[in-house]
Amino acid sequence: MKWILVFTVICATTVGDVCRSLGMRQHGEMHEFSPGAIGQAFAAVARNWLVIVSTCAMAVSFFSFMKLVAIAPMSFAVPMSAATFVPETLLARFLLKEKVDWRRWMGVGLILVGVYFISQ
Repeated sequence: MKWILVFTVICATTVGDVCRSLGMRQHGEMHEFSPGAIGQAFAAVARNWLVIVSTCAMAVSFFSFMKLVAIAPMSFAVPMSAATFVPETLLARFLLKEKVDWRRWMGVGLILVGVYFISQ
């Protein structure tokens, strides 16, 4: 059961973060911060389907993580949730077309090593 929850947390968090990034890119940067402009921006973001998917995925991630912490030690659950950085970095590079330099790839590698040690 704990491995299903770990997988669910990793997948849901990754989907949530990537969809949020795509949705906010569609929305664009805010340049005006009057109450009306903030309300309009909030309404536009709340109607964006990618942001809605992101919010739902993050809710799944949150409740899965709460269940994981209830059945597994926190010293296992929290480091295992760091594994989300691996698929998120891959998707940032190949789906979002972001530049990922060698230092970030090294960080991803170190996270993989840490997750491996925690999982044993």
